[in-house]
Amino acid sequence: MTVAAKIDAPEMETRLVNDPDWWRGAVLYQIYPRSFADSNGDGVGDLPGIIERLPYIANLGADAIWISPFMKSPMDDFGYDVSDYRDVDPMFGTLDDFKQLLQEAHKQGLRVLIDLVISHTSEQHEWFVESRRDRTNDKADWYVWANAKADGSPPNNWLSIFGGSAWQWDTRRLQYYLHNFLRSQPDLNFHNEEVQAAVLDAARFWLELGVDGFRLDTVNFYFHDQELRDNGPNEDLSQLNTAPLSNPYSYQYHTYDKSRPENLAFLEKLRAVMDEYDNRMLVGEIGSEEDPYGLLKEYTEGDKRLHMSYVFDLLSNEPTPDYITQGVRNLYEQAPGGWPCWAMSNHDVKRVVSRLSPEADKRAAASCLLALTSSLKGSPCLYQGEELGWSESEVPYELLQDPYGIEMWPDFKGRDGCRTPMAWRYTEHGGFTSGTPWLPVDEQHIAENVEKQQQDPHSPLQKSIAFLNWRKEIKALQKGAFELIETGHDKVFGFKRELDSETVVCLFNLSNDLAEVHLELLDGCEVLSDNGFSCSLNGSTAQLPAWQAGYFRLNK
Repeated sequence: MTVAAKIDAPEMETRLVNDPDWWRGAVLYQIYPRSFADSNGDGVGDLPGIIERLPYIANLGADAIWISPFMKSPMDDFGYDVSDYRDVDPMFGTLDDFKQLLQEAHKQGLRVLIDLVISHTSEQHEWFVESRRDRTNDKADWYVWANAKADGSPPNNWLSIFGGSAWQWDTRRLQYYLHNFLRSQPDLNFHNEEVQAAVLDAARFWLELGVDGFRLDTVNFYFHDQELRDNGPNEDLSQLNTAPLSNPYSYQYHTYDKSRPENLAFLEKLRAVMDEYDNRMLVGEIGSEEDPYGLLKEYTEGDKRLHMSYVFDLLSNEPTPDYITQGVRNLYEQAPGGWPCWAMSNHDVKRVVSRLSPEADKRAAASCLLALTSSLKGSPCLYQGEELGWSESEVPYELLQDPYGIEMWPDFKGRDGCRTPMAWRYTEHGGFTSGTPWLPVDEQHIAENVEKQQQDPHSPLQKSIAFLNWRKEIKALQKGAFELIETGHDKVFGFKRELDSETVVCLFNLSNDLAEVHLELLDGCEVLSDNGFSCSLNGSTAQLPAWQAGYFRLNK
């Protein structure tokens, strides 16, 4: 198995400094820090644990890491409820640990992105502590406050994603405050210029430390309708991705509580701050049923807003050829100039192989789907464990930690199943911790642990390593133009990528059976090998074994 040679650290650091376009086609690797690696035996992953495992990620072939929240927090929503934007929560280490992580990651040739969660804070943030004290203090208007209706009920019908009204009564101010998520996560009032300035300063703090970019949590939730108008009913319940059908949040069109037009001006301010620094990047999370691709187009338009963004289409439902084709076609037709970030798994959704049909060969499928995601035009984001082919974990109700799952049980079990800790070797708790893990380590993950897969040349991990390092040499797969192909086979998804004089045809057999594809386009092509996959070409007919990817270079 051929793996691209590594570049030594000094050359990597030079490349990091001198490539403003590094994010286009870069492979991002998402780390959920609570569950990645525990260095001190307290059962929770931490920054020193990430530092120890950086060589693993670099060897995998990733270009950057995205670390989910580690800022100071009461952990009601596991770091997505920030109480101090300028410090590390002691659970994860110290600010000095993060500085060391930055330094070591850059030596490994890895950029570092962190979550910036600014649509809301924790109720324990000093800003909210002051804001809720009375209606006249300096931060009285820093959050979204509203009077009750005459009958004492909330000001409108807006709902929280985590269940119930999006409004919480406060007995000090005798007003309601808005929370799109937990009631302990009050929404900031972005109509207040002081709030905007404060969160921009928080971004500058981390940019000064040397972070390479931000993943913007709930990027379309920053602004609300100042008239507090009611949302209308959702008349098409087939278009769901922000919340499941069992959640009443799905029964509204969220016209007035998110995706407001004022968001665009703020994103331009944030981009201007990013542009004060060399080679920094913004990727946004867009959660919307009404017009996700329209928002992606607006949010990434030109060079004054986000560099790239992602929506939830490939993060929900079974990834069949038809489903993927429709999602990809929608994006390129509705946002042709945008640069998407593609993901099939993350910390909020069921792992992708567990969304396949029961009869699918999940071990083989994992590598094929990873290659597919990493070959589309855009930048792939892989979630820890995805490279290992792991399925969703079953966490019993009594061990659940996620407040969302606890509230919506049993029809929706929450997000703990995709957040269980990494299994590094075949030992107790998979080598994740010497203590008691915050969530149980999946026994099946321990059986298919990292160390075991490193020793198996046919494992999902070794196929991922081979493919991602091979991909580094194929420039068309990183930054080339994109065109869908009608393959004539209902189980094969295909497209071509083209850059300068290089054209690569990409075919993916998303089934348990051998597939033959006849395409005149393949006549005269050569099979590209050393990428972890096997296929053959006879004239204009490609043979793809079950769950195999085929890459063919068009000779001009």
